[in-house]
Amino acid sequence: MTEVFVLQHIARQDSDDEDTKFIGVYSTESAARETIQRLTPRPGFADYPHGFHIDRYELDHDHWVEGFASE
Repeated sequence: MTEVFVLQHIARQDSDDEDTKFIGVYSTESAARETIQRLTPRPGFADYPHGFHIDRYELDHDHWVEGFASE
């Protein structure tokens, strides 16, 4: 396995208010999509059916290298 698929759900109520939920990490994109199908009818998710996001990540690879600024 050289990559994984991270599934999250974001419910945006307005431009400044969002509720992000980490759903899980899957070995295939199809497994993540099956989870979306299973969760979409459930309470909360049904109100934001387009809030699911799948991101592909390579294993043993840095994904954020730019640093950061604190406020």
